[in-house]
Amino acid sequence: MGSFSIWHWLIVLLVVVLIFGTKKLRNVGKDLGGAVSDFKDGLKGGEKAASGDAPTPTATPTNVIEGEAKRDKV
Repeated sequence: MGSFSIWHWLIVLLVVVLIFGTKKLRNVGKDLGGAVSDFKDGLKGGEKAASGDAPTPTATPTNVIEGEAKRDKV
């Protein structure tokens, strides 16, 4: 009762395919694969930056604080 058999998983898979459709599941798979690929590239970039091979990041303007929006004076 604690584990599911292969038949339980096939029924769950069938229900998921019926609910979402194959096209939507295919798009989700592509998005997930792209995210994993970008994550791996980011890790490689971090390793390059640690070793000194990566180019230095461009300077940010001094009047803009990262993470904050610039407000106009009223």
